[in-house]
Amino acid sequence: MADPIDQVARTFDDASDRFDRLTATVWGPAGQSLVFALRLHPGDTVLDACCGAGASALPAAAAVGPTGRVHAVDVAADLLELGRLTAEERALQNIDFVCADATTWEPPSSVPEAGYDALAISYGVFFLPHMDASFARLVGLVRHGGRVGVTVWRAGAMTEFTAVVFDVATRYSPALADRQSLRDRTPLHRIDTPETLEAWLAAAGCHSVQVDVMPNLLPATDELCWNLVVGTGLHSVLEGLDEPAVEALRQDLLTEITERGLHTIDATTLVGTATVRRPPATV
Repeated sequence: MADPIDQVARTFDDASDRFDRLTATVWGPAGQSLVFALRLHPGDTVLDACCGAGASALPAAAAVGPTGRVHAVDVAADLLELGRLTAEERALQNIDFVCADATTWEPPSSVPEAGYDALAISYGVFFLPHMDASFARLVGLVRHGGRVGVTVWRAGAMTEFTAVVFDVATRYSPALADRQSLRDRTPLHRIDTPETLEAWLAAAGCHSVQVDVMPNLLPATDELCWNLVVGTGLHSVLEGLDEPAVEALRQDLLTEITERGLHTIDATTLVGTATVRRPPATV
């Protein structure tokens, strides 16, 4: 059986050519919102886990400035390269894009002994194997009083669009009929409402939890719809198809979207932040 981490890396590396085309409409707004909610300061050290192409890591680097540092960690090497190129274009020299498994990440010696000042995970926490334990370990890398933040899809977000994609893709790959949705094959369904996300963050040892809803209702243009297929984890529905089949699927999908009257894609996101609290040391 394939390693789940390797599967995630392959899926997103395969989608890397179009992934960045969604930054302006999807990844970027959520990343900026997360960084703002984390209330970063110049000089902070930040761990951005599951960073992708840097949607939250890059604005974090701008927020902490030249005296701060961001460690951006992901298993998708091609996405990391996109992040490095963007950082270079923006002359950001305080960010390191590292190809590594966030679940085993150890801070380098440059990180203060007390830990990171902040942890950011945008659209990635539900991909972590053993989500609760993996997140708790990452929280443990943040100092007492530091901040943690995640973004996740709100319940109902992307659901209608994803259903159309799988209905059409199943015509070309019948085995997809048994494929579970993102919410079913990951723990996303456990944290996709403000109430459940707040409770989950509190259970991880955090306090002063705040969850904000970031509405993001996008016009279902042909370009956006196809970019959402080829530039996200949905890219996996194209596995094994040759170019003519992929093009036929694309045409069928756009026709189906029109016929179903899908005019808007719901990309509404939850932005959850909290402060890390450590129990007092025993003497």
